[in-house]
Amino acid sequence: MNTFSLALRNLMRNRRRSLMTLFAMVLGLMAVLLFGGYIRDITYRLQSDYVQRTGHLQIQHKGYFLYGSGNPAAYGMRNYEAIIAIVKTDPVLAPMVAVATPTLQFGGIAGNFTTGVSRTIYASGIVVDDQNRMREWDDYDFRVPSRRLTLSGTTADSAVIGIGVARVLQLCAALDVPHCPAFSEPASAANGAALPDDIAALATLTQADGPTGNIAARPRIEILAANSHGAPNVAGVNVVRAEFQGVKELDDVFVALHLPQAQKLIFGNDPPQVTAIALQLRHTAQMPRARARLDQVLTTTLKDVPLEIVDFETLNPFYGQTLTMFAAIFGFISVLIGAVVLFTISNTMSMAVVERTVEIGTLRAMGLRRRGIRRMFVAEAIMLGMIGSLLGVTMTLGAAWTIGQLGLTWTPPGRIEPVPLAVRVAGEHLMMWGSAIGLVVVASLSAILPAARASRMNIVDALRHV
Repeated sequence: MNTFSLALRNLMRNRRRSLMTLFAMVLGLMAVLLFGGYIRDITYRLQSDYVQRTGHLQIQHKGYFLYGSGNPAAYGMRNYEAIIAIVKTDPVLAPMVAVATPTLQFGGIAGNFTTGVSRTIYASGIVVDDQNRMREWDDYDFRVPSRRLTLSGTTADSAVIGIGVARVLQLCAALDVPHCPAFSEPASAANGAALPDDIAALATLTQADGPTGNIAARPRIEILAANSHGAPNVAGVNVVRAEFQGVKELDDVFVALHLPQAQKLIFGNDPPQVTAIALQLRHTAQMPRARARLDQVLTTTLKDVPLEIVDFETLNPFYGQTLTMFAAIFGFISVLIGAVVLFTISNTMSMAVVERTVEIGTLRAMGLRRRGIRRMFVAEAIMLGMIGSLLGVTMTLGAAWTIGQLGLTWTPPGRIEPVPLAVRVAGEHLMMWGSAIGLVVVASLSAILPAARASRMNIVDALRHV
């Protein structure tokens, strides 16, 4: 206790230098914490986007993730309703699962045969009400109102397409898509042929079972896909709207359908199947426990069905790549700022040693051992680090709160609309404690060389120092 009391008194002897050193330490810690809080906010938003779309975990037919996208019928789950019922009634899983919903994804060709154009697409059949509930997930308290899917309240033969699909199919004008200029093909390009009569008859059959709504008010496209027997099948759908999907590669192939319509297109009159069951948990922290329980269910109750569990990080590799990139950037900046702080404190300690040479000689002459000299200067550095950590964390919390109150927005990659610019520091105890302890460690290391040099001084030379 006396050591730190003496260290604080020594720091107060040259207040200007101590304050400048403290300012550098606080500024460095604030930079690290603010950047770390900014990264943490982006990470949570990115995670929320993926969880709202694909859930935390997905139950799939074994092998579908690697091989099934080209042949969904071969990797479909026929008894998906029973699997969902097992998950919802399981005593361990039921309290954790917020939404369990089936999806069907398949590739095909969409054509607008009134203009003779077509393109390849990747379609998703969804249960709209379940997807709307998934969009309400807000584990990190962003308090951003969820947007209901455009397919909500539409007829069974409705669809939503990406703006890239609308552009190629020449539907921008019919769908009132802004910033989507009409494309005039070169004179040498031949228009596609009209839809053959036999394929058109298939499309007519698919819409004979139910109401189609006000068809005249909506542009109509035909979707061609291979059914479960390998034969071509066509469904005519009414396009409700074209929406940008955030990424051009997805936007150029995106088509969303109601699940029954997608199942009828792929499986016809055969028993309907799905390619995945998305499970959205109430909290991301429940993933390890939920996955462990699902593995038990798959090896016991569902042991006769070839199923596997895939988490959202595997489904969305961009998420893991983004975290790795941010971790590398954060580490580089932390090391760089730590080096600057280290040399700043080391310079301060070296100047203190020079100024107090006579004092060091006197203390050594009075019987203070060399380790006592080293302990004195290291204690001063630790004291600087502790004060700098306390001030840095406090000021960072204030700066983060101020940034949140400014109402700034930005549009991150893959997003359609701007989001609030925020720095998430409050509540991130591991990051705050780790950065504060790191600053104290850097301060301690910076004092080792000056303290060692002070302890090795010759007593007589130190006393004669002017």
